[in-house]
Amino acid sequence: MQIAKVVGNIVSTVKHESYKNYKLMIVQPLTPDLKPKGNITIAIDNVQAGEGDLVLLLSEGNSARQILNKQEIPIRALIVGIIDKINCE
Repeated sequence: MQIAKVVGNIVSTVKHESYKNYKLMIVQPLTPDLKPKGNITIAIDNVQAGEGDLVLLLSEGNSARQILNKQEIPIRALIVGIIDKINCE
């Protein structure tokens, strides 16, 4: 899991049947000190996150499929939590 920031959303009129009823978000992975890390990616939103939110991103397909309880869905990343505060010492 990693910290990420939602930087946008995806709206489509036609999409793969597996993604029906799921919101797709564009996320930027971050370091613990909230600096961009790696490439922007697309994730299924499982927690009603919005643009600008810090989120907990699960970027392992098999775990994401288990959380959604859908083994046939093609998925790489899933937003599993909205971060309110980070404490690092």
